Formats: sequence, structure tokens, C-alpha cells
Amino acid sequence: MNKRIILTASFFGAVAVLLGAFGSHGLKSLVDASSLEIWQKGVNYQFYHTFALLYLSTFARYRNKLINIAYFCFTFGIVLFSGSLYLLATRSILNIGFVDVIGPITPIGGLLFVLGWIMLFFAAVKDK
Repeated sequence: MNKRIILTASFFGAVAVLLGAFGSHGLKSLVDASSLEIWQKGVNYQFYHTFALLYLSTFARYRNKLINIAYFCFTFGIVLFSGSLYLLATRSILNIGFVDVIGPITPIGGLLFVLGWIMLFFAAVKDK
């Protein structure tokens, strides 16, 4: 599991750097300032939870079920939370008409982040 967590974190970290650079350079002339803020929020939370995944890898050697749950919560939280923010930020250039569907996905991703942190808390309490 340790290797899987590190590979996932490495992937999300590299993607966050690329998306951050794209937001700073490529999107500036295409979307308004509010959309750029939304984009940056997605990048920030992707980075925060990439670092959380890396920290999880230090617990992975114990085969703790709570760490596995935290891994899935952080991973799918990044996809849903940050991914939906990226779509919302670029809706004007992507001509996305289903914003009503994307909007509610963001809090689900946020809830997964919270659950991931709670699982990490209990894993640390349980750790000997």
C-alpha cells in the first residue's frame, strides 16, 4: 500500500504543478479574475491533500484499515473537489451548461477530505 500511496501522491503533485502553471499563464487571458480564484483554490486543495497522502505513506507499513480509508477519501476528494472547481473555473471557455450538476459535487469532495482527516486522526490514536 505504501507504494500505491506514494505513486498516487506523486501523480497528483505533478498534475497540481502543471495545473497551477496553466492557471497562472494559460488561463489569465481566457477567464475572469473570479474564475482564476476558483482555479487556484482547486490547485491549493489538491496540493494540501497530496501532502496528506504523502504523510499517509508513513503509516502504510502497519496495514491499518483506517489509513486505507483515508487514502481513498483523499484521492477521491481531490478528484471531486478540485476537479469540479477546475470545471467550474473554465465553464465559460468549455461551454459547460450543466453547472447545476457540477456545483453539488464540490461539497461531496470536501466531505471526503474531512472524512480522510478524521480517519487519519483515528489511525494515529490507534497507532502504537
